[in-house]
Order: sequence, then C-alpha cells, then structure tokens
Amino acid sequence: MKKIFLILILLFAITCKSQVVSLEEAAQCIANPSCPDYNYSKDINNSLQKYVGTWKGSHNGTTYEMKFVKGFWEDLGMKSDDLKGRIRITNPSSNGFPSLIIFDNFNESDDSKTSFFGLGFQPDLQAYRMYFNGSSPQGCINYGKVFLRINPNAPNQMTIFYWSDMDIVVGDCPPTFQQTFPEKQVINLTKQ
Repeated sequence: MKKIFLILILLFAITCKSQVVSLEEAAQCIANPSCPDYNYSKDINNSLQKYVGTWKGSHNGTTYEMKFVKGFWEDLGMKSDDLKGRIRITNPSSNGFPSLIIFDNFNESDDSKTSFFGLGFQPDLQAYRMYFNGSSPQGCINYGKVFLRINPNAPNQMTIFYWSDMDIVVGDCPPTFQQTFPEKQVINLTKQ
C-alpha cells in the first residue's frame, strides 16, 4: 500500500510540474502571482504565425528587412515556443553603387548565432517582445528589447520599437558608432 501511495504522489508531482500553458497565459502570469506552475509555454493558439515571414520597411533612409520563424527553447526544465529573427539593415548608396550594409545576419542558419530571439508577449498581449544583441565595440550599447506590434485591422503591417537595455555608457564609444536600431522610434514594416 505504501508503494502505491508513493507512486501516486510521484505521478501527481510530475503531472503538476509538467503543465502546459498558452503563450498568452504565460504572458499574463508575469503580473499574476496566482498563476499555476507550468514548465511549457506553448503556442496553443497559433499566435506566433502572424509574425512568421519576411517584413520590410524604411526609416530615415535606412532599409530594415526582418525574417521571423517559429522556434523553441528549453533551459533548466522550462520550455517555450518563440520567434527567432534575422535582420538585414542597409543604406542606399549614391552613384549606382550597391547599398551599404549596416547589419546582416539574414543567411545565418543557426538560430543561436542570430542574437535575435523571442521573449514572449507583453502582459496586455498587444506586442511580442524580442531580445536583440548587435555587434558593438567596447563602451557602446547595442542590445535591448524590440517590440513587434501588428495592427489587427491590417495584418500585413507591423511596427517595431527598440528599447536599449542600458542608457549609461561605460568607457569611450567611437564617434562613428551607430546603433543597429534607432532608440525609441517606431519603424513601419510591411509583410513581403
């Protein structure tokens, strides 16, 4: 009888810890301490699909092209569906020369090397958050969150908004350095 009781307790413990919640539930759990324990936030409602594909737009003469695919991560027993991103940023050149490439990881096949990955939805479910870490010399800040927002009335239109993780530069940053994304400015993209 003791063995059966122990087995039942073990099965109950495993079942409780291995709960699956939707990405939307996981986002709302950030501000709600009474949420159930879970170990997998899954795209049950297929909410990431509207972001998947290639998006393109321009801002102050710079062209932004982004490609999103559905992905997955697992760490310390937690799992989640997410988005993985690729970015190509170019400035047009004059005199018929090819565009100047500011940043390009569009053809990187390894998701772990793109440094552009999903963090989940905001608690209000109005935007999807991603983390971006661009190349930068010592003393320069080029990493932070990118917020993706799709207009429900125009599902082929997306806005992105970049918020740097830090605003205090430690050390000297070369005067020629330019952040990959402009800080706190809306960039409009269209699905291609």
